[in-house]
Amino acid sequence: MPDAVVVGSGPNGLAAAITLARAGRSVLVVERADTVGGGTRSAELTEPGFVHDVCSAIHPLAAGSPFFTELPLAEHGLELVQPPAPLAHPLDDGTAVMLERSVEETAAGLGADRRTYRRLYGPLVEDKGSLLPFLLGSRPLPRHPLTAAGFGLLALRSAVRLAGRVQ
Repeated sequence: MPDAVVVGSGPNGLAAAITLARAGRSVLVVERADTVGGGTRSAELTEPGFVHDVCSAIHPLAAGSPFFTELPLAEHGLELVQPPAPLAHPLDDGTAVMLERSVEETAAGLGADRRTYRRLYGPLVEDKGSLLPFLLGSRPLPRHPLTAAGFGLLALRSAVRLAGRVQ
């Protein structure tokens, strides 16, 4: 009989199972689907060689998660696969805007909005070393309270108010 039963093998279920196992507990993970991963599963859904997220759009913060970055995935033959461009947002005129791996590359595709995008996201990316442990970690108090407060002032606004502020 296991010490714990975790229902669901999505990122939260797997994180719980790993945490329990690291603490010396025996764990049984139960998953209804044929494959593990919950909302983070991927598969070739359309054409061979084209891998799609099955349940989710993207997991942009997985690579920065304090929990996931400490896992020795390679020791178990695993890797976090990231596409060259995490997502595209279709526009009404039939074109799309790509979210790239850098603020500058993304801004380059935004035309008149490139300066606003840089001004909004540039500081967040520059401060990611201070923000990610606070936003994704288990510590309730930030190590860098001014950086956290600056992010909070932006994050608390509605999208309409935020857009009006940064233009």
